[in-house]
Amino acid sequence: MACAVASCTERAGPGPATGAPTAAQPAGSAVELGGSFTDVTQASGIRFTHSTGGHGAKLLPETLGAGAAFLDFDGDRVLDIFFVNGDWWPGHEPPGRERPRCTLYRGLGGGRYEDETASSGAGISLQGMGCAPADHDGDGDVDILVTGVGRLALLANEKGVFRDVASKAGVGPGSWKDSAGKEHPAWSTAAAWLDAENDGDLDLLLTGYVEWSPETEIFTTLDGSTKAFTTPDRYRGLPPRLFTSRGDGTFEDTTASAGLDRLEGKSLGVALWDFDSDGLLDAVVANDTRPNFFLRNLGGGRFEEIGLRAGIAYDEVGRARAGMGIDVQVLAGDGMAQVAIGNFSEEPMSLYRFDPREGIFTSEAARAGIARATYPTLAFGVEMLDLDLDGALDLVVANGHIEPDIQAVYPSQTHAQSAQAFLGRGDGTFAEVTASAGEGFRRPRVGRGLASGDIDGDGDLDLVITANGGPPALLRNDRAASAGNHFLRVRLVGRGKNTGAIGTVVRLTAGGTTQTRTARTGSSYLSQSERTLTFGLGKATRVDQLEVCWPSGRVQTAPVESVDRLVEVREE
Repeated sequence: MACAVASCTERAGPGPATGAPTAAQPAGSAVELGGSFTDVTQASGIRFTHSTGGHGAKLLPETLGAGAAFLDFDGDRVLDIFFVNGDWWPGHEPPGRERPRCTLYRGLGGGRYEDETASSGAGISLQGMGCAPADHDGDGDVDILVTGVGRLALLANEKGVFRDVASKAGVGPGSWKDSAGKEHPAWSTAAAWLDAENDGDLDLLLTGYVEWSPETEIFTTLDGSTKAFTTPDRYRGLPPRLFTSRGDGTFEDTTASAGLDRLEGKSLGVALWDFDSDGLLDAVVANDTRPNFFLRNLGGGRFEEIGLRAGIAYDEVGRARAGMGIDVQVLAGDGMAQVAIGNFSEEPMSLYRFDPREGIFTSEAARAGIARATYPTLAFGVEMLDLDLDGALDLVVANGHIEPDIQAVYPSQTHAQSAQAFLGRGDGTFAEVTASAGEGFRRPRVGRGLASGDIDGDGDLDLVITANGGPPALLRNDRAASAGNHFLRVRLVGRGKNTGAIGTVVRLTAGGTTQTRTARTGSSYLSQSERTLTFGLGKATRVDQLEVCWPSGRVQTAPVESVDRLVEVREE
């Protein structure tokens, strides 16, 4: 039985196709942030600094890491934070220095953290890229998948202590052969956990970047002499991979039977959504200088890549953009899902609206008012969320260039760039409010990962933005008290092995408006936000209906006695 995502709302026809960046069309009254973000990184106790592992050779992986995630690894209902780190290259270990490691911070409450890396066993070393927390074995604890160059780790959570079980579980990055026939381990990037077969346990969709090794690094220069970071168009891409759960914590590599083995990706972001409302999670994948994928879930562990046919593979003039981060949400009252993709500098962000009646995506970035503002920047982390809890989803983008010396060649570009914030009007259009988002938010950084979560228990969503080769920014959302907007936060607990209820669709009706969220993993850039769903209610002081459609197809109506609180809904 399928849960139709848009069944509670009236659908409107698709908007006009748009091309080059234009100014936003008028759309109602102006939108204000109603508060700003405060950088509380140091005050919170976070001392992490990302290491690229660089030693002057400018090897391609050094400029792309790394991600972060909000999770609750110890089950105390306080958000913890996991940071992925890089590592030194073999033969270039600096003497007398502590080796870089991934780092886990335990939440103490009130937005305060302590380093739990050593005692938790989470401090692994690898040239890390991203992370995807989920209860992969159904034992009730949140585990962490960590992707990277030539290696990945599956950190199984055993009562708050992690152990790498990737080999035992049967998951790995795969391999590729160079022109001489030498085999190299593959480079894994974005990942998402989903119940691909709808059989009650979680499977793993793992994406890869390019066929690269230190020996096959290609020399690239911007000024004719100095080595620059090579762009991915010089390398062959890797296919996404599917690992199907056997139900006992181990997996079978079903990439070929899933229909994924012949795809050439260069993937950096993956987002899940049931676009055709058939009860199966589909996937959209952002590819870097390659056509984006739309992986339609056919059931039975099989996927069909229909990005070109559906209109999301290329931009409006038929070019493959350099896609980085990605997210998908329902932005407007038409109930149609929209996909946001961050792209390279001088490529505006992509925003596609999916019409399930036609089965196609329509470009919406210029009409939505984000194309011109995002044209100069290089976007990585992307997330649509309700910053001010007014009931309309907003957009946050983490920016930063890949080349430290870019300004010497292109004066209009900088390595460190400000993040951007856009407030949604509720009709699929946005107003940029970066200027009022706070100095800590606007501070230029070499932004990469982006994730959201309520670190201080006040109901609004705070942010973490990672920086390539630098410290992250933990940004506390300080809403203006005068805004007076209400909220409801929903924690889902599924039956069986899908304890996180991944794939569950939640619809909340309040104040005459219905909002839709899906419990999912992945999205953004190599990062993952908290699992609890946050609904902004605006001025509404009561919830008229909270409808939960579980992956089994069972629809459950949950009572909500009051607002401005967290409710837990367990699958009956």
